[in-house]
Amino acid sequence: MDTAPRAQPAPLSRPDGSPVRVLVVDDEPDLTEVLAGVLSYEGWQVRTAGDVATALAQAADFQPDAVVLDIMLPDGNGLAALRKLRASSPDVCVLFLTARDSVEDRIAGITAGGDDYVTKPFSLEEVLARLRGLLRRAGMTRARNDTALLVVGDLTLDEDAREVTRGGEPIDLSPTEFELLRYLMRNPRRVLSKPQILEQVWSYDFGGEAHVVELYISYLRRKVDAGRKPMIHTVRGAGYVLKAAP
Repeated sequence: MDTAPRAQPAPLSRPDGSPVRVLVVDDEPDLTEVLAGVLSYEGWQVRTAGDVATALAQAADFQPDAVVLDIMLPDGNGLAALRKLRASSPDVCVLFLTARDSVEDRIAGITAGGDDYVTKPFSLEEVLARLRGLLRRAGMTRARNDTALLVVGDLTLDEDAREVTRGGEPIDLSPTEFELLRYLMRNPRRVLSKPQILEQVWSYDFGGEAHVVELYISYLRRKVDAGRKPMIHTVRGAGYVLKAAP
């Protein structure tokens, strides 16, 4: 068992340094109050709403970066509210928070445009971790005091411009590929296990789905190492390591 203390994730802010904005929509006042307190403690600006009408009005005024949205609301369905939110704010991250946990409900939520799905009862840490992951993958935030430029050998990652080059040649990455490479480059020459990568890049445990790490490592290799000396290495039984090519 790994007993080493885990590093706490760096607080996130908007690219301009202002606080992340989150709108929490649920008809349980106690729940919205607790969530608002946890997110505010993170340094984020939070507003709450208990119904669809208030949520849409708050969203128009507040312009949130992320919305925590219950599906069942007193004056309508959260899925319908999401469609209206997307119409005015197509880039907003949406985390569904609901007691409905059937496969059909999950599919309906994601199909309607939701980015992730948490069922009640839940842990506050999980909600916070998933929000961090959504915001990072959307490229809407950066960790405070981050160094904007990461360099390992001839590989360069610009966090502000979200650009990657190797030997001066640009490399086009998806948002998840970018986050995975950023984590590897922040830990050069360090062997990172699949659980560590899942926690830091996807921000929550995928359970038995560690193969998602293998898949995205293979994607990165095709783009970063293709036709070049390899930088991304597999350490059998331990994980992966990125280091400058000799």
